[in-house]
Amino acid sequence: MRHRGSDYPAPPDGRRHDLQTLKSLAPYLWPQEAALRARVVGALLFLLANKLLGVYVPVLFRDAVNSLALTPGRLAVAVPVGLLLAYGGARVLAQLSGELRDVLFARVTQRAMRTVALRVFRHLHALSLRFHLDRQTGGLNRGIERGCRGIEFLLSFTLFNILPTLLEVVLVCGLLWRLYDGRFALITFVTIALYAGITVFITDWRTKFLRQANQSDQEANTKAVDSLVNFETVKYFGNEAHEAARYDVSLRQYEESSVKVKTTVSMLNMGQGVVIAVGATLIMLLAGREVAQGRMRVGDFVLVNTYLLQLYLQMNALGFVYREIKRSLIDMEAMFALLRQNREVADPPQAPPLRVRGGDVVFEHVSFGYGPERPILHDVSFTVPAGQTLAVVGASGAGKSTLSRLLFRFYDVWSGRILIDGQDIRGCTQDSVRAAIGIVPQDTVLFNDSIGYNIAYGNPAATPAEVERAARLAHIHAFVQSLPEGYATQVGERGLKLSGGEKQRVAIARTILKGPAILLFDEATSALDTHTEREIQQSLREVSQNRTTLVIAHRLSTVVEADQILVLEQGRIVERGRHQDLLALGGRYAGMWAKQQEAAQLQRELRAIETGSRPAP
Repeated sequence: MRHRGSDYPAPPDGRRHDLQTLKSLAPYLWPQEAALRARVVGALLFLLANKLLGVYVPVLFRDAVNSLALTPGRLAVAVPVGLLLAYGGARVLAQLSGELRDVLFARVTQRAMRTVALRVFRHLHALSLRFHLDRQTGGLNRGIERGCRGIEFLLSFTLFNILPTLLEVVLVCGLLWRLYDGRFALITFVTIALYAGITVFITDWRTKFLRQANQSDQEANTKAVDSLVNFETVKYFGNEAHEAARYDVSLRQYEESSVKVKTTVSMLNMGQGVVIAVGATLIMLLAGREVAQGRMRVGDFVLVNTYLLQLYLQMNALGFVYREIKRSLIDMEAMFALLRQNREVADPPQAPPLRVRGGDVVFEHVSFGYGPERPILHDVSFTVPAGQTLAVVGASGAGKSTLSRLLFRFYDVWSGRILIDGQDIRGCTQDSVRAAIGIVPQDTVLFNDSIGYNIAYGNPAATPAEVERAARLAHIHAFVQSLPEGYATQVGERGLKLSGGEKQRVAIARTILKGPAILLFDEATSALDTHTEREIQQSLREVSQNRTTLVIAHRLSTVVEADQILVLEQGRIVERGRHQDLLALGGRYAGMWAKQQEAAQLQRELRAIETGSRPAP
């Protein structure tokens, strides 16, 4: 079960083991590039030097203390001074090796984040339309962002904190065993083991609260993005309070989950503190007794204390790191789950590109549905000869727009074939199929950038002169020139700063710049007023000359010049022919035409009453 707005699989079904998630990350620790591999090796060498120096520094400090305690004369003070200078030099080298380690590995970490983020981004664009209709964009974006942060943390801290800390623990325990007594090593080891055990146990218990907090945070972000993108709709219906209440539901859930997260953190810190305090007390008591009995000197007591402080500082960081690693694994798990999403529409192995000659389009016994319980098209067959125009009309829900989605291969047909110049589009690369088709949709969505950028989106390599030529052909150049910033004018979120007609002209210019062999107009003028519709229709006629054109329309007045008209009803073609032939047939098309003419006449009469003029017949 997947919660709406969440891209985290519900445990335990969709959750991989942490080791599997780490395995997905492993290739990024040893990149393909030789320069990056050299950086990894260099970072590891500096890491080893850092830890060896870190373990040796307290030994120098011990020797200096012992020398000071045993040499009362002024002449002998030169010996501990030399040790102290060596101590200071070792600390400096340890610090330098740690910083150089980070400098070398920074490129590896950032390259891994970039590579994974780009891979996920490309994969999301490769997924089917069905996947994106079932997801919410704000949640996907938040999931990628958190996943990349998780990669950065894991690469840096797993390699340079946990593993080095374990190495340091082994070295310290070995030194304590060799220099003094096995009891020191045993107490140190048991204390660290108990500390790690409590950390792992409580952190694993907290994981469910982290998941809940992440899910609530993602839902809140998604609702906020949804609401702000649809700002005008919220205002139209006066639903600010409703939107705030919906947002607050997720915020309240996040608040509750976050409180539990913070509470369990305190419980963890208390457990860790008790273990450290008991272990430190025991080992200091043992060291004190050894000094009192003459088996250890003051410098040895200081050495044991220094090692304890050094190890416990590392262990304290280890607790934080382990908690963050669990959080990072959860975030990465969600992001890698996106990469495992099946590409519903995929190219066959070594699929050739589509070879467009004239642009002949054939639907051959096509059946399709959005699910087994929702069939849409039933045995649909028609041909659009190269250079001709075919129109598809019918009531809402008849399956008209589904034809365009199938032609673009947003979905693959259940049965039958779609051919372009005799080639089954399922056997060709999707990029080449989509490159051959240009669309002017009913709802033109523009990027929050300039008018020039949105026109050039049809061909990002186009020159400013080519962009301007496309704008002239779409009859929008004069409008753009009238703006203070011209083609640099920002269109706003989803193009909200432009009118419906202006957005449609931008869409037409964008399609002209693409230069496709096949044009698809999907209800391109249905949302416009009559005057604007006529202007846009004129632009569309000019654009579609000598191109194969498929027009999906609701207003029949826009398709009277089509070479062939199909009437679609409940996914089946019930009539086909030219405009006059269908009117003479007296069937469904003729009935639709009569109703729309009556509605148009009524509008003219109402307009005449408002203006006091005589209505046109």
